[in-house]
Amino acid sequence: MNMTALLSAIDYKPLSYYLTSDFMLPIILKALAVGLLVCLCCSLLGTSLVLKRFSMIGDGLSHTGFGALAVASVMGATGAAYHITLPIVTITAFFLLRTGENSKIRGDTAIAVLSTGAVAFGSLLYNFSDQRFADLCNSLFGSAGIFTISNADLVFSILVSVAVLVLFVVFYNRIFAITFDETYAGASGINASLYKSLIAVLTAVTVVVGMKMMGSIMISGLIIFPALAAMRVCKSFKGVVIGSALTGIACFLMGFFTAICIGFQTGPTVIVFNVLVFLIFTAVGFIRNTVKRRKNEKLPFTKQEISGFILIGICVAAVIALIAWIAVSV
Repeated sequence: MNMTALLSAIDYKPLSYYLTSDFMLPIILKALAVGLLVCLCCSLLGTSLVLKRFSMIGDGLSHTGFGALAVASVMGATGAAYHITLPIVTITAFFLLRTGENSKIRGDTAIAVLSTGAVAFGSLLYNFSDQRFADLCNSLFGSAGIFTISNADLVFSILVSVAVLVLFVVFYNRIFAITFDETYAGASGINASLYKSLIAVLTAVTVVVGMKMMGSIMISGLIIFPALAAMRVCKSFKGVVIGSALTGIACFLMGFFTAICIGFQTGPTVIVFNVLVFLIFTAVGFIRNTVKRRKNEKLPFTKQEISGFILIGICVAAVIALIAWIAVSV
């Protein structure tokens, strides 16, 4: 397939088309509000999860949520999907936490088993749905997510997101303590298991809220990428938390508006921007650390470091050229 055929798949409409439409504007504003809140919560929780190497829990929970959505679809309870998915995903969060602490099945193995099993189970269940292919695509990638967000979803998302943000801020010091040293936190009188369970529950609730827009496959990317990107340029825990939140919000805004303008799925588009920002931050961190180290040691750059600089320059130039070409072609 040539590039012309690929570009023909883009149904481009300027952003003004949607912002001036009496029908589309309320839908977009509703989806934007939900997306920003979910992104912020995922970015904050992702900092602790990534640092504790629990990031795959988000992936396991999102796949479990897909299976739960399939159950809701077959039962004809799509309007009340939260009532089915939320308890299932929350119970799964506790299960994954316990298997990671004390079990013959290691945490990563349990996540792999749950992820594969839930997706397989959910995919088969969607065969009993009236619109199985549309439901399957929407659940996985959130392709029609912005059109299916109701007022009830908006209210529920606001309440849940506010609760997550408040709890994260209130227990920030304890979360910080158990993130870096559970043994010291326990010796200081902090119930590490309780706060790990709190993080797991908050993550489960956030994943459930965000699945409708982002899709069950894509939502875990909001937990992982902003925190990873922030770690490439920030040194302190507070800096990583703030950087992760800003990165997550910025990537969502870019991905969201790009998706609605070119008619692509919201979830994958947002994640692509997260990947690009992660790569940019990685390059910036590499350049900064290399220059700083060489400056302090007063040594010339090695051939490998020079090759890295050249490779980064070529990649940046290629991305800029591709974006410019697509913009002109569209």
